[in-house]
Amino acid sequence: MKPIGYWLNRTDKALTRHMNDMLAEFGLTRIAWQVLNVIHDTPQVGDAEVLSTLSANADTPTLTAAIDAMLVESWATRPAPDRLSLTPDGRQRLARIAEHVDTFRKLSTAGISQDEYCTAVHVLERMIRNLETATGTTPTP
Repeated sequence: MKPIGYWLNRTDKALTRHMNDMLAEFGLTRIAWQVLNVIHDTPQVGDAEVLSTLSANADTPTLTAAIDAMLVESWATRPAPDRLSLTPDGRQRLARIAEHVDTFRKLSTAGISQDEYCTAVHVLERMIRNLETATGTTPTP
């Protein structure tokens, strides 16, 4: 049996590749879509909060580039300095993408019960907590 790290890396690459392919028709990547969701969930969110929220998903230059791209492509706007909000068009486009994301989620969890999914997530959370506690790292939310 291959170790869990192997499967985590393969899973992340498969999720990213499939999402990037699916989102390409909308001019997005998985990271850009995640940035849009943070902006959607927290209106007038600060750049620092977006970077902090998604720090486990990508490095700061990648996230900053995604924020900049969402501004250039008019998905988001700056209602105040260092604040981000979705544009009305960005909100509509993000809503249209939701159906595609739902299909993606169903595909990626096909044959996996809700209990199995929850167990997998809980096990990974415990592994992270164990390692962060052992190294004195600040636990991630």
